[in-house]
Amino acid sequence: MKDGFIRVQAATPDIRVADCEYNTANIIKIMDEAYGNKVSVLVFPELCITGYTCGDLFLQDTLIGAAWESLGRIAEHSKGMGMLTFVGLPIMHRGKLYNVAAAVCDGRLLGLVPKKNIPNYSEFYEMRHFTPGMDVCEKTADGIWLGCNILFRCSNMRELVVAAEICEDVWVACPPSIGHALCGATLIVNCSASDETTGKDIYRRALISGQSAKLVCGYIYANAGEGESTQDLVFGGQNIICENGNVLAETKRFANSSAVAEMDLQRLVNERRRMNTFTQQSIQGYEVVDFTIEGHELKLERYYERTPFVPSSKTDRDARCEEILSIQAMGLKKRLAHTQCRSAVIGISGGLDSTLALLVTARAFDSLAIPRENITAVTMPCFGTTDRTYNNAVELTKRLGATLYEVDIKEAVLVHFRDIGQNPDKHDVTYENGQARERTQILMDIANKNGGMVIGTGDMSELALGWATYNGDHMSMYGVNCSVPKTLVRHLVKYYADTCGDDRLSETLEDILDTPVSPELLPPSEGQISQKTEDLVGPYELHDFFLYYILRFGYMPHKVYRLACHAFAGEYDDKVILHWLDTFYRRFFAQQFKRSCLPDGPKVGSVAVSPRGDLRMPSDACRGLWLKDLEQIQ
Repeated sequence: MKDGFIRVQAATPDIRVADCEYNTANIIKIMDEAYGNKVSVLVFPELCITGYTCGDLFLQDTLIGAAWESLGRIAEHSKGMGMLTFVGLPIMHRGKLYNVAAAVCDGRLLGLVPKKNIPNYSEFYEMRHFTPGMDVCEKTADGIWLGCNILFRCSNMRELVVAAEICEDVWVACPPSIGHALCGATLIVNCSASDETTGKDIYRRALISGQSAKLVCGYIYANAGEGESTQDLVFGGQNIICENGNVLAETKRFANSSAVAEMDLQRLVNERRRMNTFTQQSIQGYEVVDFTIEGHELKLERYYERTPFVPSSKTDRDARCEEILSIQAMGLKKRLAHTQCRSAVIGISGGLDSTLALLVTARAFDSLAIPRENITAVTMPCFGTTDRTYNNAVELTKRLGATLYEVDIKEAVLVHFRDIGQNPDKHDVTYENGQARERTQILMDIANKNGGMVIGTGDMSELALGWATYNGDHMSMYGVNCSVPKTLVRHLVKYYADTCGDDRLSETLEDILDTPVSPELLPPSEGQISQKTEDLVGPYELHDFFLYYILRFGYMPHKVYRLACHAFAGEYDDKVILHWLDTFYRRFFAQQFKRSCLPDGPKVGSVAVSPRGDLRMPSDACRGLWLKDLEQIQ
C-alpha cells in the first residue's frame, strides 16, 4: 500500500462444468496463493463457481443452490485475508436469475453486481436464462446490496475505489464502467467468459487497454478458460491487467493461469487531478460499501524503464525519433515562414545539442526549399575547445551543406575580462559564463547582419537543472530542442546517423555521440576535455528519470527515489541516487527564473518546461517541503 501501490491478480481456475464443489476448491486454492503473494484485489471469471457453459442447467434449483452455498464457503474462507475477491455465479432475486460478480472480503459478502448487458446474438443466448441487471440497487433477502451501481471503497487506502462489470458490459457502446469511473472508481474489475475466435484476442486486448486509457483507471480482466464445455466454443483464459492504457500483465491463451501486477493508484489519481476534462460526478444513485485491505509492504516487481523518454524497442524508438524530428522541423518551418526569414544562425560546438539543432534546421530548410547554405553554422573556439570537437563541428557543417563561419573569441573574452577586472587565471563562474555570453552576442549580431534567426540548442534536461548561462546559451529566437531530454537527444542523433545515407556524415555523428558531454569552458587537459558535465551535475539518465516522474505524475520525492532505486538497481548505489535527486530538487527550484523567460520552441512529448505551456511555476517557490521529504529517507 505504500506510495499507492497494490498487487492485483486476474486468475483463471481449473473448473468442471456444473461441479461447484470442485470449482470452489480450486478458487480457494488460488485465493490462498494470492494471499501469500500479498495480492490485495483478486478477480475470477464470469460464472466461475458453476462454469459459464452450463446452458439450461442454469434453470435447475440444484445448481443455483450449490452455487450460493459455494459462495458462502468462499466468503468464510476469506476471513483474515484482507483481500478483496470477485467471483462469478448465478443468483436468484425476486424470482429472476442474475449473472453476478460477488465481492467478498475478510469473511463478508460485500455486494452482488449483476451483468447489465445480456448478449443474445451469434453464439450467445444468455437471455434464455438471465435477467439484465438494474442500476438502482436493492437488498437481497439476506440483506446484501444487489445492483450495477455499487462502489467498493477501501477504508485504509483512499485511492482504491473498485467497481465491477461483467464481460459483454465492456463491449457495448456505453459500458457501465464509464459511469463508475466518473463517480470515483479508480479500479474496474471484469469477470468475463469471452470465447476464442480468430483474431479476437487482439481486439480484446485493445478494448481493455483503450477502456483503461479513456477512463484513466486500472482494469482487471479475468477470462474463462480450459474446463468450460467445448460443445460449441473454446475459451482461452486470456487475462489482462491494464493501467491507464498500459498493459501491465497478460497471460498466454489456452493455459489456465494468472496475471499479476503492481498497480500504481497514486499515478491514476494524480493523472485525473491534472486533467480538468476528467470531471468526477456525484455518486447519487450509487451504493458505497466500505472494506479494508491488509497493509502489505510490497517489494516492487513491476518493470520501470531507466529511460522513460526513450522506447526500448528499436522499431518504436526509430518511429519516435522520426516523429520528433518532424515536430521540431515543423515548428521551425512555421516560424521561418511566418517571419519570412530565409537565414538561420547556429552556434555549432561539436557537441550533441548543437548537432541536433543543425540537423533539425537543415530539415526545416529543405521543407521550405531554402538552400542549406543559408544556414550559418558558427564555430567559436575559446579556452576549452578541443581539436576533436572543433574538427567535428567543421566536418558536420560541411557534410550538411551549411555555411561555416569561424570566430575565435579568445581575444574578445580577454578584453572583456580586463574591462570588468576578472583574472583570467581564476577559473570561476565568471570565467565560464563570460565565454557563453560572448558567443551569444556574436550569434545575435550575425543574425542581425544576415537578416537571420538564432536557433537555440539547449535541451530540456539542461533547462530543468538550470545548466545554462542566463542571457548566454539560454537565449535564442527559437529553441528547437527545448522539450527534448538529454537521453533522447542522443538517440535522435543516432537515428539520423543510421538513416542519413552519407557514410562520412554518419562517421562524424558517431564520433560526436562518443564525445563526453561538456560545455568546454575550462582549458583542456593534455588536449582532452577536462570539464565533463555529468561529473558536475550528475548522470543525465538519472536526472531524466527524476524529471519524468516529478513533472509527469507529481510524485513525492521519496517515491521518485524508490522507483529510481528499483529501476537502477545494480547500476547506481542508493546513496548515489539520493545525492543526485537532492541535487535535482535544489537546482530545479533555484533555477526556475531561467525557465520563466524561455524562448519559444515546440513541445514534443508529454513533459515540457515551457512557462507558457506545461510549467507555470513561480520563480521564488520554496523547496523546503520536498527536501524535508528527502531527509526522511533512511
